[in-house]
Amino acid sequence: MAMNEKENYQEIINQIKGRKPVLFLDYDGTLTPIVSRPEDAVLSEEMKNVLKETADRIKVGVISGRDMDDLKGLVGLNNIIYAGSHGFRISGPGGLYKEHEKSEEILPKLGELGRELHKYFKKIDEGIQVERKRYAIAVHYRNAKDDNIPFIIQKIDRIISKNPGFKKGEGKKIVEVKPDINWHKGKALLWILEKLCMTDINEFVPVYIGDDITDEDAFRTIEDFGIGILVGSHGQPTAAKYKLEDVDQVKTILEVLAKKYPKGN
Repeated sequence: MAMNEKENYQEIINQIKGRKPVLFLDYDGTLTPIVSRPEDAVLSEEMKNVLKETADRIKVGVISGRDMDDLKGLVGLNNIIYAGSHGFRISGPGGLYKEHEKSEEILPKLGELGRELHKYFKKIDEGIQVERKRYAIAVHYRNAKDDNIPFIIQKIDRIISKNPGFKKGEGKKIVEVKPDINWHKGKALLWILEKLCMTDINEFVPVYIGDDITDEDAFRTIEDFGIGILVGSHGQPTAAKYKLEDVDQVKTILEVLAKKYPKGN
């Protein structure tokens, strides 16, 4: 269901049905527009203020492919939960913390793969940006020449084929090399709900807002008991129940939630 008029946001509120929402959001493309360079995706003051107001009233978490520390620095709020690297590292108020148990095994190998990718892509196209994240190597090709994109994909596929234990993840103009481990945004969301003692679906309802293919893991995870909201389109089928057009509509739904629940609730 697309949200084209402000009155339609009431439909999401109706779906909550008297329960208390636990809100999760992606960062890029959800809290900020997609930009050419990921370091330029800065949270607007308006969005930051409404996010803080919402988090003063209900539990809020940001789950992103970005590193957790990067995410914390960009958002800069103390009253929300941060899940970076698709949930491989999580922290939040009250000492909430998790880092994947295989980190010591994963991190050195990712360093090697990152150096190989950077050396190769630096030669073929200056528009390609190789970003070493803590638990992934991201290859951004939004600014690359169209003719080079097949070579980018092929090179990543070859590297993965030579390195068991890693897999390819895709998003909007980005390909990632990441650990081939059954852990994703949806599993991170469930872990957070459990640690917060908010798994009773008669009392709480998880709401997840995201724009990219990796957010589908979260949408599918909560499909039967939560509310998934897709921002824009990523060109593939979605398990989300609702659709928002852009970041401005995300801000509006945050404002609606902030008005619905009293401060300190």
